[in-house]
Amino acid sequence: MTPASQAALEGMRTLSTLKWYVIPFLAIVIYIYVTEIKKARKDGDWNAVLAGLTVFGMDFINETWNGWVFYLTGRSAFWTTPGETALRTMVGWNIEIMFMFAISGIIYYHTLTNEPGKKILLLPEKWFWAIGYSIFCVFVEIMLNIGGHLVWEYPWWHRSICGVWLIFLIGYLHFYVAALIVISLKKLRTKQIVVGALYLIAILMNIFGFAIMGWNY
Repeated sequence: MTPASQAALEGMRTLSTLKWYVIPFLAIVIYIYVTEIKKARKDGDWNAVLAGLTVFGMDFINETWNGWVFYLTGRSAFWTTPGETALRTMVGWNIEIMFMFAISGIIYYHTLTNEPGKKILLLPEKWFWAIGYSIFCVFVEIMLNIGGHLVWEYPWWHRSICGVWLIFLIGYLHFYVAALIVISLKKLRTKQIVVGALYLIAILMNIFGFAIMGWNY
């Protein structure tokens, strides 16, 4: 087990690490969703809420399989967050990351003009911004890695050409592509089913994980 993995296990899912700033951050996230839900009830457009839930659901799945990698290898997950946090929920996930991804999909949605046929640099705007935000997320992750807040153990998941592409594709792009697909669906019911399926997958993965692997994964 790597030193970063050992550090990430210390105090994982313990409320003794909670900080007061979590409360206003939580209030901000709730405010954003309540505001979006209020708008959706008025105009019938639930895409902002669904985009937000989609990106967070995708991250939930990502962090779960990353925890599985840690348990199955007995060495390290692909990414580990051993640094100081108000609450570490998994070896590579913490409350600060969760707050960020809870609103990332909403930010993505509100970046779109929703003009039919709108293109930026020859790309449909939904794809342009999905790629753009993914690139920005990779940049932020590299900065966190340089600062030692987010640790990468494996050579194929590192600051190399191959590694950066994997982080871009598996770490972020599919989050925004999933949101793109959801908001592009025609029927609200279909969108709800897809988003619900993401959370069902994540919940079942975690139930299985806790049952087989125990608390630390």
